[in-house]
Amino acid sequence: MYGNYRLSDLDISLRDLRIWVEKSGFLRYRRRLGNSEVEKVFFSDHEVLVNPVEPVNLPRSITNYLFIQISKPVVLEPLSSAEFYLTFPIEIGVLVVKEGNFEDIDVFSFVKPKYALYGEPRGGVIARFWQSDVFSEIPDVDFVEKGVMRLRVQNLSDSWVEVSKVVFDVYAMKIYYSESMVSSMAEMRIHSRKIAETSFVDRAMFDGMRKAVELYTARKIPIFATKFTMEWGT
Repeated sequence: MYGNYRLSDLDISLRDLRIWVEKSGFLRYRRRLGNSEVEKVFFSDHEVLVNPVEPVNLPRSITNYLFIQISKPVVLEPLSSAEFYLTFPIEIGVLVVKEGNFEDIDVFSFVKPKYALYGEPRGGVIARFWQSDVFSEIPDVDFVEKGVMRLRVQNLSDSWVEVSKVVFDVYAMKIYYSESMVSSMAEMRIHSRKIAETSFVDRAMFDGMRKAVELYTARKIPIFATKFTMEWGT
């Protein structure tokens, strides 16, 4: 499903999703997923890119933070590191391509979005909420619903720590995809039981994967930070 198309040739069917274009003097883009329908009109043909995007756009722009709750806490001894896999929710963007510029015309998801508060009510942040198991190897997941994240955690403190949650600023998220997998790589540096820093790594998990176009880049949103400091515990 992911990849480049001509708008006039767009015809995708997957489960209860259908994306197609009707030609009647102009080009009528239509998308139906469950009870959700989108319809837009174009007067000229364009290249279109369908790829996974940062999972914070639905049902509307609420936050740029992703909060992953880990179902079984990971325990790290002092001054140690560990690497494991998590999952994250996928949103799919449809972008028109013209002269190297991108304009998103549609974003949808097979996963219903949930949001939660990370931190204290007066100083915390609202974030897209997701719960994930922890995996020692790459899990077999549905690539239109879930992506796979490789997370490297470094405990820089002299205390034992438990990691049960991780929060990211997804404006810095780097997503790669293939015909059967969506992935991202990230790091977490723990300074104490209360303070940690998270960031993304701009690298594909496997050779041959294609880098997804980031919506904040397409929308020309200025980025002021590439890391997020977790101040209310891990």
